[in-house]
Amino acid sequence: MTTGVPTSTAPRRRSPARTYLPLAIAAWLVLEIWLLGQVAGAVGAGGVALLLAGGLVLGAVVIKRAGRRAFKNLTETFQQAQEGRQPTAPQPGKPGTGNGLTMLAGLLLMMPGLISDAAGLLLLLPPVRAWIGRRAAVSLERKMASAPAGSFGDAFQQARIHYPDGKVVPGEVIHGEVIREDAPQRPDQGNRPPLTP
Repeated sequence: MTTGVPTSTAPRRRSPARTYLPLAIAAWLVLEIWLLGQVAGAVGAGGVALLLAGGLVLGAVVIKRAGRRAFKNLTETFQQAQEGRQPTAPQPGKPGTGNGLTMLAGLLLMMPGLISDAAGLLLLLPPVRAWIGRRAAVSLERKMASAPAGSFGDAFQQARIHYPDGKVVPGEVIHGEVIREDAPQRPDQGNRPPLTP
């Protein structure tokens, strides 16, 4: 049985991110400790403690607000679905307007260190969040498009069935065959029970 996964035995090349990420984290930690030492020498240990406590409180407030906003959006969606209305989907084409990057900013603020606090404060700015969101969306699309056959990205691409005119056809894949929801059922396709694990 073939699964579509390539079975080549060529050694996989290690990605640059896996090579340099541990070095970057170690350099960041050393730089954070050095910077905290410099600031402690200038303003004293009490000033550094106040800065770290302020970052912790501000980060908690940011995360709490983003969480409340996400919960509000979720409850509005459920209310619309219960009332029989079509839930309003988030507006596409505006990356960086969600709550994920805001929560990341809060986490960076909560982490002890001045560089992470500065990064968290930068991430709170809407233009910076929008720019990072666009970059992340483009990078994700590029990764999904270049995914090899049989990988998760390939499965994601195949789940969307597009016609040449750009229409998306809703349907599902059963035993490797695409079954369209708007197509008439064949006689051998009675009501099938749902698959259970």
